[in-house]
Order: sequence, then structure tokens, then C-alpha cells
Amino acid sequence: MTTTTILGIESSCDDTAAAVLRGQAGAAHVVSSVVMGQTALHADFGGVVPEIAARAHAEKLDHAVAEALAKAEVTLDDIDAVAVTAGPGLIGGVVSGVMCAKGIAVARGLPLYGVNHLAGHALTPRLTDGVPFPYLMLLVSGGHCQFLIVSGPDDFRRLGGTIDDAPGEAFDKIARLIALPQPGGPAIEERAKAGDSRRFKLPRPLLDREGCDMSFSGLKTAVLRQRDHLIIDGTLRAQDQADLAAGFQAAVVDVLAEKTRRALAVYAQLTDTRTLCVAGGVAANMAIRTGLTTVAEEFDTGFIAPPLALCTDNAAMIAYAALEQMGSRAPDDMTLSARPRWPLDQTAQPMLGSGKKGAKA
Repeated sequence: MTTTTILGIESSCDDTAAAVLRGQAGAAHVVSSVVMGQTALHADFGGVVPEIAARAHAEKLDHAVAEALAKAEVTLDDIDAVAVTAGPGLIGGVVSGVMCAKGIAVARGLPLYGVNHLAGHALTPRLTDGVPFPYLMLLVSGGHCQFLIVSGPDDFRRLGGTIDDAPGEAFDKIARLIALPQPGGPAIEERAKAGDSRRFKLPRPLLDREGCDMSFSGLKTAVLRQRDHLIIDGTLRAQDQADLAAGFQAAVVDVLAEKTRRALAVYAQLTDTRTLCVAGGVAANMAIRTGLTTVAEEFDTGFIAPPLALCTDNAAMIAYAALEQMGSRAPDDMTLSARPRWPLDQTAQPMLGSGKKGAKA
């Protein structure tokens, strides 16, 4: 098979990323990967500000691309194709990435591939571990959470997902509620180490409902109410903060674990293969990984969690998704547009409703 070298570009949220990937589908390696974060830019706002993120992407994209090429010790003359996140995501950032990729593709006469950001996460186990199709994927990130049976580069069947806040969004909101810094996921995970996860009786939403759908909005409200009872003179004691962080994290782990059991039961009826994979930024949480590992062992199922650097947003996964899809579709042309919404499973009913721009998830 011909070896292909792809330049990947990712800018869907608050990480400006570029990468060089080389190989074939199922047998590729990351030559270089550059991720330029924006945490400091958003720190004073308690979350990502779309306008600030878009402006930062526009300023950093060419630097990220130049650095990725330099680290890979290649030039644009060595690149065979350009892959870019075309959605879903914060539209300003996605537009910045798409326009950058178009400029490179036109200037160098290279084929252009617009990639679904979620497909990048969902196909990452193929890049890191060569996992054969079909496998069960728990995609858990700042803006998304869903169970997918991945049967091919463009074949995704959704078994369930969040009907409101994604876990990463809930982590960020809870961090703000209990006065922890952003991003909320790492802050809560670290603070929870000093906490008692059993002190507060927090709900495990939707465990009384059949299926694989999840909800984290009610859990967030329960933490808010507990916090309000604990505040003295406008402040939260350090131990109360740690216990709330631990209790919240434990509740998320319990919900994800139980819903994963249900997804595995459905998956087991459809195929003889036994592989559970997890990807997305929240997959970097070690408590969640431990909980999922335990569930996989219960079902005698292999468990794959990519390296932390490839769980969070990165451009290597975008390049790899394009590499996987090259055999089944033509490159995009200059009419490629940025999409704020882009469900992977086009046949499933929307979990979060629809609007003029299509299904949200």
C-alpha cells in the first residue's frame, strides 16, 4: 500500500493544533503533533469565550502548522493531503481552521479533506492500537458524550448519549460553583483526591430509566444546593470543596459505568468482537478510566484508552480520520463549509433537538 503523509489541522474549541501523520489506514504513526492551548486567555471568564477563541486560532494557526512541519522535518512539498476539522464546534474556530486548510490546499495543489471532529476521536483507537472494526466507543468530552458502535471509517451507530450537559461541560460548571480554576476536569480530579466521595448523597441521574442515555444537569443542580448549605460568610471551606469534588466525580463515574454495562450488553448481541474504547478529553480522568476498566473486566472485554495527549483535542486524530476515509470518498472542494453541528449517526433521532443548522447531537 502507498504511504501517505497528511497535514492535519484542528481548531474546534480552544486548542489550536497541527500535526503530520504518515502511513496507511490501520498502520499510521504520528510524526509530529503541536497543540497550542488558550487556557490563560479564558481564565478570567470561567470558561471558553467563542470570540476570543476564534481570534486566537486565526493568530496561531500558521505558527502551529509551521511548527508541526519543522518538528516532522518536512516541508509542504512532502505533504500529500490536508485534513481539517470542518465541524462540529465553535463556529469561529472551525471557520479559521477551514480557511487555513483551504489556503494551503489551493497554494500547493493538495487534496483537501474536511473531517468530523467526533470521527477523529472515535477513530483514535485505530491509530493508537489498530483496533479492528467493530468496536464500542464511549466518546466523552467537553461538549459531547455518546456510545457508538464503530463499524467503519464512516459507519457509526449511536446507542445513547447525554440529553443535556456533557460530562466535560458539567465538570467545568461544577468547578466554577465550588471556586476551582478552569479547565474544570483536571481541577476537580486533583481536588477530589483529598475528599470523601461518600459524604454527600448525590443523585445518579437516569439509572432508573432503561437504555444508554445520560443526564448530568440534575447532578449539577444537586451539587449547587449542597454548596449553598455549606457556604459561610461567602466562602466554602477547603474540606467541603474537596468532598463536593469527590462526590461529584464519583457520581459521574457511577453513571458512566452503569450506562457502559448497558451499551456493552447491546454491543455483545450484535458482534462476536469484544473491545470497549474510550476517547475525548474527559477520558483523561483516571477515576473514569478505572471505572470503565472494571466494567470491561466484568464483560471479559478488551479495554483501550489512547494516550492522554491523543484523548484531548489534537490534529493527529483529524489527519488519521481523513486517512481512513480516503478509500471511500473523494476529497472536498473549495465549497467545504464549517459546520457548528454535525452528528456522526445521521439516522439517529436528535438527542438535543434540531434547528435551522441541523441536529445538535
